Amino acid sequence: MVTAPHHLAAQAGLAILQDGGNAAEATVAIAATLAVVYPHMTSIGGDGFWLIAEPDGRVEAISGCGGAASAADLALYEGLSAVPWRGPLAANTVAGTISGWEAALVATRAMLPLERLLRDAIHHAEAGVAVTRGGADIAAAKGPELRRQPGLWARIFEPEGRPLVEGELLRQPLLAATLRRLADEGLGSFYEGPLAADIAADLAALGSPVTAADLAMHRVELPVPLSAQIAGATLYNMTPPTQGLASLLILALFDRLEAGDADGFAHVHGLVEATKQAFLVRDTHVGDPAYMTIDPQALLDDRAALDAMAGRIDPARALPWPQPGQLGDTCWFGAADAEGRVVSAIQSTYFEFGSGLVLPGSGITWQNRGASFRLAEAGWNALKPRRKPFHTLNPALARFDDGRVMAYGTMGGEGQPQTQAALFSRYARYGINLQEAITRPRWLLGRTWGEDSTSLKLEDRFDPALYAALRAAGHAVELLPAFTATMGHAGAIVRHPDGQFEGATDPRSDGAVAAW
Repeated sequence: MVTAPHHLAAQAGLAILQDGGNAAEATVAIAATLAVVYPHMTSIGGDGFWLIAEPDGRVEAISGCGGAASAADLALYEGLSAVPWRGPLAANTVAGTISGWEAALVATRAMLPLERLLRDAIHHAEAGVAVTRGGADIAAAKGPELRRQPGLWARIFEPEGRPLVEGELLRQPLLAATLRRLADEGLGSFYEGPLAADIAADLAALGSPVTAADLAMHRVELPVPLSAQIAGATLYNMTPPTQGLASLLILALFDRLEAGDADGFAHVHGLVEATKQAFLVRDTHVGDPAYMTIDPQALLDDRAALDAMAGRIDPARALPWPQPGQLGDTCWFGAADAEGRVVSAIQSTYFEFGSGLVLPGSGITWQNRGASFRLAEAGWNALKPRRKPFHTLNPALARFDDGRVMAYGTMGGEGQPQTQAALFSRYARYGINLQEAITRPRWLLGRTWGEDSTSLKLEDRFDPALYAALRAAGHAVELLPAFTATMGHAGAIVRHPDGQFEGATDPRSDGAVAAW
């Protein structure tokens, strides 16, 4: 079974399983296809993270996160108060996604050739893919800031001098050629090889500080995943520099609270207040692990510390919340195979279309993840050469005591840990059907794209009594339309010990579950 936020990506992954590939191979096919059919959300010029639950009980993590360029120091940004969100100076980190693909294939002893894994992505890039409504809307909204960037963005995404509309074909022949080169030269060629040389030349010509030496120095990391014990399950998530710690803390704290009814006041208020406690830790400590002052796993293992954090949650009143939010556009996807392997993966270019740089020789859209760096001498997420930037990305896995394995996740920046908590708690604590757990209305505490509001935003499909109760408790409630993409594009797969699969995809996306 596979699930992905675009149906063509789900079909690509399913076809790999039908051809005898494993879940990691299917996930690579999904990831490559998403880079073509969902270019506003992800690219091979971004970063990616994986969790792989192996049939023997092991859970492995892969961190495909690129560091800042060697030349990305404070002197480069002299006269600026912040790293620009778009343009050459925003393209200041190495893209780690491809290294993550390679590590996943090695770890699972993949057998299918790269040419087969990338086949569907290459086809869709060459023949063209129909633009989705969401993709068309985002391209039109972001066009004014993107079309003026150096590179090929306007030529590819506005080929007739205007934004493509829903249903028109998006063709990316240069990206197809690059994917074919990866199949021929090997994935390592992205970092050391003929393709790497061409990428570096393009980046230099466009004004990015990322060099061939930076690409060659990049190494994928295989950390021990973070884990947390709750009633009935062990939860897993990605290590820093991602916010995986926050995702685990939310559920570990909520495990200590009164549950109430599903989607009732105790449920929603409890998770929102647990989110605040988790984000206070995240925003103080989480970043490149080489610069962190706490051990995240030690915190998750410290029952007394977790009890104390949970004890700071008032079951009737909201903690005032002025904290700023984190942005980000992302794709989560998952797969499960017949051997018992379950994969949870996520990749992103940070903002929609990343830095806005589309490389003229390869058609790669380069990320702007390094725009999150602070231009400061020291402290949280301060810019330094080769430092890893803070990431909102975090794939999630759970092993239940009864033998079930669950992969789940979402896009949505600040909303990722919150949506994970909503869908997991609905399924695991309240016994709600997996698809319904994703389809039901959701909430998001904090700032969303282009907005400064830090209110508690809820879709307008909840019981009206909930809104009144939340307001009475001191929450700054703001209602959003039903099925808004602001709440992310979630998905999940559960593998049962008897070999049965459950899968779900988000009606807010263009996705699908595909099984065989």
